[in-house]
Amino acid sequence: MAGGVAPWWSGLLRARANLSRVTSETDPTAALADAVSGFVDGFAAEDDTIGRARERARELGCPAVSPATGAALALLATTVQARSVVEIGTGAGVSGLHLLRAMTPDGVLTTIDWEPEFHRAARRVFTSAGYPSGRVRTITGRALDVLSRLTSGGYDLVFADATLAEYPGYFDQGVQLLRPGGVIVLHNVLADVHIGDHGRRNPDLLALRDVARTMRDDDRLRPAVLPLGGGLLAAAVVGPAA
Repeated sequence: MAGGVAPWWSGLLRARANLSRVTSETDPTAALADAVSGFVDGFAAEDDTIGRARERARELGCPAVSPATGAALALLATTVQARSVVEIGTGAGVSGLHLLRAMTPDGVLTTIDWEPEFHRAARRVFTSAGYPSGRVRTITGRALDVLSRLTSGGYDLVFADATLAEYPGYFDQGVQLLRPGGVIVLHNVLADVHIGDHGRRNPDLLALRDVARTMRDDDRLRPAVLPLGGGLLAAAVVGPAA
């Protein structure tokens, strides 16, 4: 690439360098994971608008999705030709930007958060990116209360990045909101390395195991775990949600 090395290619070069040292690492599995993560995040290019949203997220103390996770959300939104999306956990607008850019030109993002300051930050980000107020509906409140008031079967994609202990509730209500062919995505399902250790029983881990088992065993859904960022648990609705 003229004028320098593309960021994603730099990520690949770093990944290859790290992989060459795997055999000498104390923990080769961790070294491999770090190498792969560096490449996939570097491959997902982000512009200055998202960069500013990430900086604001750091200032507010609300972790944003990784670049690779944002790219995966955009891919899914594009695939389902999303016109109506529900986001649980607005943060500073990083994931919302990825979703808006992949939605249809008349699409509306409904984003829910309990923190008004997060909504103010996200609205500024969306406005600076050129999205009119009619493209985004912000709702301040507890997600489990808000979801019950939304239209069943009226949405193409539901994305949750919020309180892990409430994920079973997000799943139950979120699936009801989806049309056939719609997709539900839960973020940070692999954030705790102890998720497979059934001797550990804190509320977050119990909730994650419950929702993963429920999603896997639901005949209406086609589920998968995507090991990007904190981990995505996703499923497409292939039968009536009701």
